[in-house]
Amino acid sequence: MKTFDHIEGLKALPAPHHLAIGVFDGVHLGHKAVIGEALRRAEKDGGSAIVVTFDPHPSRVLFPDSPRRLLASTEHKKLLIGSMGVDGLLVIHFDRPFSEKSARQFVEDLVQESGGLKTICVGKDWKFGARREGDVRLLELLAKDAEYSVVAVDAVVSRDGEVVSSTRIRVAVQNGDFATAEFLLGRDYTVLGRVIEGDRLGGKIGYPTANLTVFNEELPPNGVYAVEATLDGRVLTGVGNLGVRPTINQTDASRRLEIHFFDFAEDIYGRLLEVHFRGFIRPERKFDGIDSLKAQIAEDAEKARELLMT
Repeated sequence: MKTFDHIEGLKALPAPHHLAIGVFDGVHLGHKAVIGEALRRAEKDGGSAIVVTFDPHPSRVLFPDSPRRLLASTEHKKLLIGSMGVDGLLVIHFDRPFSEKSARQFVEDLVQESGGLKTICVGKDWKFGARREGDVRLLELLAKDAEYSVVAVDAVVSRDGEVVSSTRIRVAVQNGDFATAEFLLGRDYTVLGRVIEGDRLGGKIGYPTANLTVFNEELPPNGVYAVEATLDGRVLTGVGNLGVRPTINQTDASRRLEIHFFDFAEDIYGRLLEVHFRGFIRPERKFDGIDSLKAQIAEDAEKARELLMT
């Protein structure tokens, strides 16, 4: 999959171009339905299936005082969308000037600058452009002159009769309901993080950890989890703590994800890990001191090994 940050870059891909456009936060079942239409059109008519999305999430620009956590950062979306077999990914920088561009101008830019637009696939209720003035009706109106076709994909409804949405998945993750989240995502719920330098306390007490910074992704409740992490196609297993480390930190209330990997001693600073939460072990709590914490980590690690073997 080739990645672009300007519409003109799409000219490098074979025409005709079949675009799936949306924010695609989480790349859940509803998003996959839209992207799947672009893939089917490319298979039927030839050319390239291309996903068009935005970074940062529009809500972070339009509502900066109430930013929402995401189900998938842009880096994570690249991995998820790339695994679907599309030919290209266009990530448009979303800022205040772009948010003020009219819906008509946005479509005209796609037509004029992409070099071969054939199909636009969107969710049936998708809105775009300044003041959300654009919709499927406008896409169809403009298509008459530009000679592209519009595919409006119905929302995907889950077995409980409710529409699959990022909001529903976000609530499930917040509640630690991985089964519901994964059913609506159509995949395992994961977070993508980069390994950063920590205080190395874990190594000093015999349990070295990888400290991950996550890209504003939605996280489950604080606690200790059995985890698996994917690194360059390898699967690492371990025990992870998500929280504020109350035994260690008295002033820093920021949440951290720290993972002790079993039977692993490589230097992975700066590397990206995709983390799967495989089982909840216990809530995070404060201990009397380092010795009590060390003893609990040993117990947690044993429970994590047992969970990962089932």
